[in-house]
Amino acid sequence: MESKKALFLDRDGVINVEKNYLYKKEDFEFIDGIFELCRYFIQKDYLIFVVTNQSGIARGYYTQEQFLELTAFMQQEFLKNGITITKTYFCPHHPKITGECSCRKPKPGMLLDAQKEFNVDLKNSLLVGDKERDIEAAHNAGVLKTYLFSNEITTSNATKIVKNLREIIGE
Repeated sequence: MESKKALFLDRDGVINVEKNYLYKKEDFEFIDGIFELCRYFIQKDYLIFVVTNQSGIARGYYTQEQFLELTAFMQQEFLKNGITITKTYFCPHHPKITGECSCRKPKPGMLLDAQKEFNVDLKNSLLVGDKERDIEAAHNAGVLKTYLFSNEITTSNATKIVKNLREIIGE
């Protein structure tokens, strides 16, 4: 089976506006440019994955079921825009509550799971995150091209810091 390239997206702060421990669809607000970015990479035959730390589950702020309901809503909104999210991977853990795990970014577990499950070519994939731990997770998994989406951070190990998601299109 031929390996596929992937676009890995962090959720909070990349797909949707960061709101502390978001779990209600009425609070979900898509970030400008996310649909265009995804359509661009779909046209280039990339799979799209969401890789998100969700410690709010371990903290008891919301349940895994509530997270999955919000994920289903998000994926439906992507579908309405002609975009299929191949899979959403999430880490429900927090080291101080549930102990260490292999999936919480900056660890590469979620990206490595996508590689195994979908035969992803990590070297030729890319990740867009809004925190340095997203970039570290990508590097730890062997993803070479990384974008840090931020208006505040000025230094990063990412390939490039972008202030607008559309800056990634055509890179």
